[in-house]
Amino acid sequence: MLNVSSDETPTMESARTYSAAMVRTRVTVPVSAGSTWKPAEMVTFSDLIDDGEHIAVTFAPLSSVPLVRLHSECLTGDVFGSGRCDCGPQLDESVSMIADAGGILLYLRQEGRGIGLYNKIDTYRVQDELQLDTFAANRELDFSDDSRDYRVAAQMLQALGVQRIRLLTNNPDKQAQLESAGIAVDEVVPTGTFRTAYNDRYLRAKVEHSGHTITFAEEAI
Repeated sequence: MLNVSSDETPTMESARTYSAAMVRTRVTVPVSAGSTWKPAEMVTFSDLIDDGEHIAVTFAPLSSVPLVRLHSECLTGDVFGSGRCDCGPQLDESVSMIADAGGILLYLRQEGRGIGLYNKIDTYRVQDELQLDTFAANRELDFSDDSRDYRVAAQMLQALGVQRIRLLTNNPDKQAQLESAGIAVDEVVPTGTFRTAYNDRYLRAKVEHSGHTITFAEEAI
């Protein structure tokens, strides 16, 4: 099993040093997609490089180049609808788009850009106390800007027999890491911009620090 440090940059060479993942379980689950229910197949895996309990949620029909979203778990946004980020609306949009078009949602257990739920809550406290953005708060607590390793996503796709994708994202690091791990990205499909008065600073920090392709309309929020 490969041990991955938070500062390591994945490369094609390192991508070849781990064994292939395998599909563990498949089960059909009705999933809410907008105003309707759609049948989805939830897939679990064994031999993932980080031992995380990541899942794939697939919607038929799968084309030879399916639409794919890598969504990092965000309990505060996905479950509780926190206004501090745009994760919940992005997840809802992704499920609706992929359910309509056919494709794969990879739900990755990478809370807080890889630092975990408790540490993410700590960074919220630091943001409030020191008036820092999300990336500066990470550094204040000695975390990197982004600790996520998307090679595990490449493993999951390869276990599903997928080598080429259309990637639903505004984050260029996802494309770069997937391509370094052997997944061809034929097209990048942007997500919506879910800007509010509560997350405006967060979204601007993502553009400034990690090059997210987010377009801001300057209307009142």
